[in-house]
Amino acid sequence: MRSARFVIIVLALAVGLPRVAQAQQRQMTDQERARRRAEQAQQLQEELRSPRPIEALNSVWIEELTWMEVRDAIAAGKTTAIISTGGIEQNGPYVATGKHNYILQSACEWIARDLGNALCAPILKLVPEGNIEEPSGHMRYPGTISLREETFQAVLDDIASSLKAHGFKHIIFIGDSGGNQRGMRAVAERLNERWTDAHAHYIPEYYDNNGVVAFMENELGIAEGESDGFHDFYWITALQMVTDPATVRYDQRVAKGLASINGVSIMPKEKTIDVGRRLMRWRADQTVRAIEAAISASE
Repeated sequence: MRSARFVIIVLALAVGLPRVAQAQQRQMTDQERARRRAEQAQQLQEELRSPRPIEALNSVWIEELTWMEVRDAIAAGKTTAIISTGGIEQNGPYVATGKHNYILQSACEWIARDLGNALCAPILKLVPEGNIEEPSGHMRYPGTISLREETFQAVLDDIASSLKAHGFKHIIFIGDSGGNQRGMRAVAERLNERWTDAHAHYIPEYYDNNGVVAFMENELGIAEGESDGFHDFYWITALQMVTDPATVRYDQRVAKGLASINGVSIMPKEKTIDVGRRLMRWRADQTVRAIEAAISASE
């Protein structure tokens, strides 16, 4: 009997001791992992507080800045971020599909610099442009790229939420195309229902095309005639040429004697660019006033 009990005890120890050792090893592994996580967290905090080693780039575009430059800009008071939406769509035989995006390259920068406390998020170049499976709207033309409305709004929400997570307090939505407006308004409203420490602002004043046309006619004395039948206007072409005349195929049109739209010549280049700058100035002024009023009302 004694020998039998001895055998049982030996067997129990043989089975139990490895399990205890394994449990201790797992416990030590968990402790080691916790220690490493703590060290990594401390290293990250030290990195996030580390000084910028070089002079910052003079840019308002987040995608052009380093993370340190964005961090320091926010700390210096640039807590407003502008999300601008454009599109890739057909614009007639002369104008690049990215028309709205080229306009926003200049517009967002002008607005951000005028505000003085803002940075521009990357332009959201893909927006709803019509049904995809059974093409409608601009999707009937090659080159157009469309997002479903729910995709567009989800992307806007994610971009805005990312900016808020890094310390931006006011997220501005402006859109250069009519089809973008409803989605931006809806997202801004939902964000404001969800957020308690930041504000989203949809700014419809940016898309005051009638105001731009009225300014061009009344202040600059330029009026477009009958439509040429293209998805194109002189005032839009002028705005676009502020960024890059090649995007309206200026040289090619001059060579073919087609350098006009809706009865208005885009020649000479310098004159149309000057018109574009004056229109851009008017639009930026209107938008800045609207943004400042929206921020003031939310505080």
